[in-house]
Amino acid sequence: MFQLGKTIVSEDIIENDFVCNLSACKGACCIDGDAGAPLEEDETKILEDIYPKVKPFLRKEGIASIEEQGTFITTEDGEFETPLIDGADCAYVIFDKKGTALCAIEEAYNQGEINWKKPVSCHLYPIRVKDYSEFSAVNYNRWHICDDACTLGKELQVPIYKFVKEALIRKFGEDWYMELEKVAQKQDR
Repeated sequence: MFQLGKTIVSEDIIENDFVCNLSACKGACCIDGDAGAPLEEDETKILEDIYPKVKPFLRKEGIASIEEQGTFITTEDGEFETPLIDGADCAYVIFDKKGTALCAIEEAYNQGEINWKKPVSCHLYPIRVKDYSEFSAVNYNRWHICDDACTLGKELQVPIYKFVKEALIRKFGEDWYMELEKVAQKQDR
């Protein structure tokens, strides 16, 4: 672990390789698990605002879940998450013709309907950020469903922090990312 500003960063994001391999995993991170995508508080308002423009991209099951639970849920711990469909798929998941899970929010963004790509937690994956009162912890979330992404990342020699560069800059800023690169260069990554 090392400190960058008000973040404590795991070396794992420098030392491990990762490139999403959707053709292999079919977007399993959006349909497996027992919780929705973590949301920042300001993202809950964004989801409420953009829902009418995202709704045409959603599956009927997603619409039903969102209209029953809301555009986001609050957990017992007071955290915010995307709602799920029957405790499984994220309510914002759609599927392409090959059965690959995609994000309806990102599809609306790609089509120019909205100007918000998706929740930052999704954009950062496989990095998870946990905010504490004095700092944020930046960690690699290892999950077996991403084994193919680790293999592809190793083949292409792309460290996690480079794979999620755009998302890290979105979350922490350009200066923070430049400092992260300096740490990685010292470690020969």
